[in-house]
Amino acid sequence: MTTLLRFTLDLFGFEPAAPVQRRKPARPPVLKQKEAPAQTDPAPSAIKSIADQSAPADALPPQTLQQSLTPTTLRHPRASRQTLLGDVVVAYEFTRGKRRTIGFSVGPDGLAVRAPQWVPLPDIDKAVLEKSDWILKKLQEMRERGRQLEASRIEWADGCVLLFLGRQVTVRLDPRHAFSGVGAELQSVELPDSPIAWTLHVGLPHSAAPAQIRDAVQAWLMRQAKRLFTERLDHFAPQVSVQWRKLSLSSAGTRWGSASADGSIRLNWRLIHFRQAVIDYVVVHELSHLRVMDHSPRFWDTVRAVVPDYAQLRGQLKDEAIPKW
Repeated sequence: MTTLLRFTLDLFGFEPAAPVQRRKPARPPVLKQKEAPAQTDPAPSAIKSIADQSAPADALPPQTLQQSLTPTTLRHPRASRQTLLGDVVVAYEFTRGKRRTIGFSVGPDGLAVRAPQWVPLPDIDKAVLEKSDWILKKLQEMRERGRQLEASRIEWADGCVLLFLGRQVTVRLDPRHAFSGVGAELQSVELPDSPIAWTLHVGLPHSAAPAQIRDAVQAWLMRQAKRLFTERLDHFAPQVSVQWRKLSLSSAGTRWGSASADGSIRLNWRLIHFRQAVIDYVVVHELSHLRVMDHSPRFWDTVRAVVPDYAQLRGQLKDEAIPKW
């Protein structure tokens, strides 16, 4: 070994290893934590100059030292703490509150950890490590969901397609009509040997900008959402034995609904993309909170009494990606 190579290896604390004849493609991050293998001194005959080896034709591009030492990082925009889980650095949002246990949640922004005031930080770190498999799995699922949402982003133009109550609707610009001042009208055409074709005619010129088309369609969808949500609240409130007092539409990024003890209900207008059975589950979920303001077994028993298949509908709400606007 040349003096220069020996000095370089000593400088970074590396031990020379046996040459690798073929580099395998990089694997995705492993969910389980890996223990570092014990280092052993290679046999003298295995020590060769890297420059003497010819790289195979399909070898990966060489990595810089910084690239080889820098793990993948998943960072919450409001991260205040971070930890290494397997091969992944997870920077998470950490808050304290009036809780009895440490809570974990994974959303579009990343991992959030909430803990009681009295739990010391070393115990928080230990709990995060113990939960590492679940955390990495959920973070990977959320990243994949984000890619699906991005792929389904609507390009607002004549002929674009969106979901309304679980069915595909084609948007058509129709400058000839104002549609009674509401700006749009849903029409259906029954085709032979085909399902019904639904078209949303929007009273805009063909030269309308994408933002104009989006705003006109959103306004129509929000009107339909307000009408349908009100109807379903009135339908299910007697079955849950509660009274609701006020409905508001929300545009929350991660919450489909909420309920207040004063009878106020907030529902995300984007629920109108889902079929009615899923909407009914969310409506019953929020009405049930007017009886039980938590997610205890008693709460889920209240939901189940009205919507027996709520678990399946809840899964669809989580799994089905609605388009980004």
